[in-house]
Amino acid sequence: MQRVHGLWQVLRTGGLALNPDLLAIVLTAKLAATTTVLLLLVGTPIAWWLARSRSRLRSVVGAIVTLPLVLPPAVIGFYLLVLFGPQGPLGKLTQALGWGVLPFTFAGLVLASAVYSLPFVVQPLQQAFAAIGDAPLEAAQTLRASPWDAFCTVALPLARPGFVTAGVLGFAHTVGEFGVVLMVGGNIPGKTQVLSMAIYNHVEALEYAHAHQLAAGMLCFSFLVLLVLYGRGWSRQP
Repeated sequence: MQRVHGLWQVLRTGGLALNPDLLAIVLTAKLAATTTVLLLLVGTPIAWWLARSRSRLRSVVGAIVTLPLVLPPAVIGFYLLVLFGPQGPLGKLTQALGWGVLPFTFAGLVLASAVYSLPFVVQPLQQAFAAIGDAPLEAAQTLRASPWDAFCTVALPLARPGFVTAGVLGFAHTVGEFGVVLMVGGNIPGKTQVLSMAIYNHVEALEYAHAHQLAAGMLCFSFLVLLVLYGRGWSRQP
């Protein structure tokens, strides 16, 4: 991650800073990588709880996690903009901590992307954890393994395919974002202008050749992602 950040700084301050399309590609990759790491860290305990818990709140939490799948991106982006804004609860907190407000910043893009892509990471992990069953964990307990040891030495290795699927889906979905990043990040070149926004700008300016180059690249990337997932038997996961 530090190497990506260093490359980004070089691109912003060097001669390549004059190429907005290249900056948009690098920023998109940085955003997708950062968001994916954050989602794997946050989504793993959520997915584990959803897969193992018998709480009455399980359905409520599951519905909240899945909500971004059915809500229009503009609706998600609007409420995140209100939440992150100067008068929003999170905005007041960040200002009190001296961090300023999150809209139209890279940090704001990361958090907004994490919310929007959350179900694409949690659901594969939840399915992978649920497929493990109780027997391996009960066997670990008979060997006097603590719950944490059983999770690290049994559950995580068995759920590795789910982590691969979750990471690939989270990264790919973040790359293709438009509505949420537009609402929260705006369209600031070199700061919040991601690849989807660069394509939109070219289309709006009737620069279809440039738009076609970027759009074709995203099309090939999306096809390769699905090819990898289906090649790994993603469609046959429970």
